[in-house]
Amino acid sequence: MQRTMLKSKIHCARLTATELHYEGSIAIDRCVMDAADILPGEQVHVLNVSNGSRIVTYAIPASAGSGEIALKGAAARSGQVGDEVIILTYCALNDEDAPRFTPRVVHVDRDNRMEPAKRGM
Repeated sequence: MQRTMLKSKIHCARLTATELHYEGSIAIDRCVMDAADILPGEQVHVLNVSNGSRIVTYAIPASAGSGEIALKGAAARSGQVGDEVIILTYCALNDEDAPRFTPRVVHVDRDNRMEPAKRGM
């Protein structure tokens, strides 16, 4: 059996932009993407803490160190600048590996700059 497990989490990010007329997705500061082990084009779930919306889209890298977290295309209708979001990815693991797997969790501050590692999810 395979289980779907949390692979990556970017916690407490803030939307810096929305761009409706774009070819869809969410742009994420490349440094934050790398720290969370999220690849360009990887499926992500975006949970908007500010309005309760949950969407599935794909990640695209924004400039490294920019602090950018931007909803683009149709996803732009799911939030406003300043909204707090959580960005998640998942992976499929077999029963043998799942109990030992540890997701990568990245905490960011209000400017989407990475904070020191915290324990737990």
